[in-house]
Amino acid sequence: MKIKKTFMKDLILINTKIYKDRRGFFREVFSKKISKINFIFECMSFSKKNTLRGLHFQKKNSQTKLLTVTQGKILDVCVDLRKNSKTYGKQFKIYISEKSNFSILIPAGFAHGFLCISERCTVYYKCSNYRHKKSEVSLKWNDPDLKINWPCKKPILSKKDTNGILFKDL
Repeated sequence: MKIKKTFMKDLILINTKIYKDRRGFFREVFSKKISKINFIFECMSFSKKNTLRGLHFQKKNSQTKLLTVTQGKILDVCVDLRKNSKTYGKQFKIYISEKSNFSILIPAGFAHGFLCISERCTVYYKCSNYRHKKSEVSLKWNDPDLKINWPCKKPILSKKDTNGILFKDL
């Protein structure tokens, strides 16, 4: 496993080894050698094409997330919400698929979302904190200040994501 830094502090890609043979493949996803984060909660999501999930974060009990795509392809978007960061309010976008040989480590203090761009996708998360429903917030996916260029103009959204707050109102 190797770490690939991004332009945002602590937001990293973890390149992993994939061992292929005639049966399929075996892939390492995470090792404590790479990060000392104590992941305590794991979850998965399944989405249909053009489903947009996010941009989510928790005001209290903020989570570091390790995200891996196990089926399909997504456009993953992270927005830095750490007020003292040089990249505050900036976004990082990357396409991730089941064929990618990396996972993305998203530090606490980021809003996160993704758009399923394949017919279906499954995303697996490791999280450093449990879900804290009362402090969950969704930023508006098409916030004019964030200027995220999503490849789908009319995504499938949850009620929470449809009613997301604006970045300027944080």
